[in-house]
Amino acid sequence: MTFHLQQRITATEGILPTLQNIVTTVSLDYRLDLKTIALHARNAEYNPKRFSAVIMRIRDPKTTALISASGKMVVTGAKSEDNSRLASRKYARIVQKLGFDAKFSEFKIQNIMGKGPAYSHGQFSRYEPELFPGLIYRMIKPKVVLLIFVSGKIVLTGAKVREEIYTAFNTIYTVLCEFRKP
Repeated sequence: MTFHLQQRITATEGILPTLQNIVTTVSLDYRLDLKTIALHARNAEYNPKRFSAVIMRIRDPKTTALISASGKMVVTGAKSEDNSRLASRKYARIVQKLGFDAKFSEFKIQNIMGKGPAYSHGQFSRYEPELFPGLIYRMIKPKVVLLIFVSGKIVLTGAKVREEIYTAFNTIYTVLCEFRKP
């Protein structure tokens, strides 16, 4: 994040959305025996009839990895980009310690989800509760989807970098303030 962007957002309302979940992908560049991983790794589960990947969890940073036989891995649950990278490296190291010649490559952030208040008081807009309890707003630039709820909460998803979350939040926040009900 650039200082200029941070300064502009802080000056606008003094509120930043909190990052809730970072989804990343990693290639281990090695075919894996999932049964071996499930039998020898802690906090790992594998039920091929239900899901074709090993589900593994670690506590620090608190994340979950989906590890496929092809060596592709999806890591979810981290609250920052650095923690997502750290968790991904930890999962790769666990696989290496089980005897696989796995590498850590092609780390890529696929999605960043943030959450923040839309406003302090009142309702924002009308909605169709039979369909969905919130307003879905698809922002074009940055390409982010926002779910805006009458409670004042906003969920932002689809970003590839942190700045996109902050830019989207900064843009929508000023719009929401214009339309809030007294």
